[in-house]
Amino acid sequence: MWVLLGFSFVAFAVSVERILTYTYYGFTPDRWFDSILQKIRTSGASSTLPQVTQCRHPVARIVQTYLEQLDRPAKIREDNVRRVGSLVLESVEKNLRILAALAHLSPLVGLLGTVIGMVLAFSQIQSIQGTVKPSDLAGGIWEALLTTVFGLVVAIPCMALYHALEAHADKIARRMEWAVTALDDLFAVSATPGTAAGGPTRRRNSGEEFSAIQ
Repeated sequence: MWVLLGFSFVAFAVSVERILTYTYYGFTPDRWFDSILQKIRTSGASSTLPQVTQCRHPVARIVQTYLEQLDRPAKIREDNVRRVGSLVLESVEKNLRILAALAHLSPLVGLLGTVIGMVLAFSQIQSIQGTVKPSDLAGGIWEALLTTVFGLVVAIPCMALYHALEAHADKIARRMEWAVTALDDLFAVSATPGTAAGGPTRRRNSGEEFSAIQ
């Protein structure tokens, strides 16, 4: 029971930390990114970069890296975007595996407590001299089953929170890939040698920057 209580505190701390982190990221970045694309078309990448750096969302970090690397060769830019994307996605998914582990371990710990309690209950019943009453057996069994109940009580919220937070992290990862694809399309169409944007003149495979993290 003490182990399960410790699991519950850890799960609560991880859930609060992730929820606060995702709240800190703020909005869904669709409208923000559309405005960034529009500003790049009208004002160029260099004038858009300060606005990008002010945003806290992980998508902004990808856009910032992409715009900062426009003057570099395409291969180097792709490698840098991929590296930054991996680090950003790692921070987005931080501690989620802890929730998944607690969701799987809690029922097992509860079952272990039940089995140990049953062994002790039957051992005590065996030591009783004379006739064993049903109450002697029932009392030890229901006490042993409490650990399984509490194990499930801890595991079910952990599993629900894990799937909910993982879905949000996957949504952020898809937005990061979408941002890279949109920037590829924008500069492949609009950029020419010597423009202010400094983008590539040949279109590359969309989304290849994130092939390593999908």
